[in-house]
Amino acid sequence: MAAGEWMHFLFIFLSLSLSSSMSYNPIDKCWRRDPNWAQNRMKLADCGVGFGSAAKGGNGGKMYTVTSPGDIAVNPSPGTLRYGVTRNASLWIVFASDMEIKLQMPLFFTSHKTIDTRGSNVHIGNGACITLVNVSNIIIHGLNIHDCQPSKPGKILLSEGTQAEEIETEDGDGISVRNSRDVWIDHNTLVNCSDGLVDVTLASTAVTISNNRFSYHDKVMLLGHSDDYTADKAMKITVAFNHFGPGLTERMPRCRHGYVHVANNNYEPWGAYAIGGSADPIIRSEGNLFAAPNEENNKQVTWRGNPNGTSWLWKSVRDTFTNGAYFLPSGKGKALPNYNSGQNFKVLLGPLVPILTKTAGTLSCNPNHRCL
Repeated sequence: MAAGEWMHFLFIFLSLSLSSSMSYNPIDKCWRRDPNWAQNRMKLADCGVGFGSAAKGGNGGKMYTVTSPGDIAVNPSPGTLRYGVTRNASLWIVFASDMEIKLQMPLFFTSHKTIDTRGSNVHIGNGACITLVNVSNIIIHGLNIHDCQPSKPGKILLSEGTQAEEIETEDGDGISVRNSRDVWIDHNTLVNCSDGLVDVTLASTAVTISNNRFSYHDKVMLLGHSDDYTADKAMKITVAFNHFGPGLTERMPRCRHGYVHVANNNYEPWGAYAIGGSADPIIRSEGNLFAAPNEENNKQVTWRGNPNGTSWLWKSVRDTFTNGAYFLPSGKGKALPNYNSGQNFKVLLGPLVPILTKTAGTLSCNPNHRCL
């Protein structure tokens, strides 16, 4: 085949793959086919699925444009990201250009905010990262988050109209969600942070983590604060259409107490395990694709942090296993998520996962064109 013919074939193949991704992935199907997305950004708020689908972010509020990558933790300047997320109003936050933001201190949000990077390449890293505490109605879409570091105690502005407050040390998570609800984390790329890439704890609930790409990290995703923190029994989280790997060790996710629906995710070979937990969580693993590592003693998808875990309700439904991977189910019952009509989505068979997750992570978006 001549070089020109090969390139033409490759273009057709990629186009068909992208079209298939948009057709099968219910979130992408909702908005990515529209080349005029830039004129209708808030359409995204109608596209969530799972337990976090009620998160509308700043939908219906004003647009706020980040024009500067600068950061002042105590008295943020207009045009910076921190200024936007600390306003009391509902805001849909966009970016004027590509930028790399190194935060002085952890970025605390107020409620009713959307981060929407479409059209810009935005990085947060090499410093403090994102913390959601006691908030609701948050959408985080399209960030590159990497190399997050623990922060020192210090003062920051938590919300406009208040005085800066002293906060304690943060562990260096990419995104930490605590005592919050109605949160949707979608199409982000997260790599190599000091603690977790995404942690959801302290009775947070109604959270969807979707279409993200996680790589080169040890402890990826913690859902639940501690074995003794029983308030996390209220936690309901959907983890769907994500790509896990390469270079990940464990916690994809690690669950405690609550209910977690892990659906249509793509797992590259892990270091220790893929899905684990303690303190009697309910886990439904459905339609995922698991590729085991080559080590013969490390093929099991699951890990239980308590000998009583053999009675916990963990179910594998229509998962696909390669290279000897296997899921150890337990408990009696189907572990159904019991979504309401606004949360529900069709989980497809594991072999379709490469198409569903082909464009997991940040997207390349240009006005008047579909996001690729």
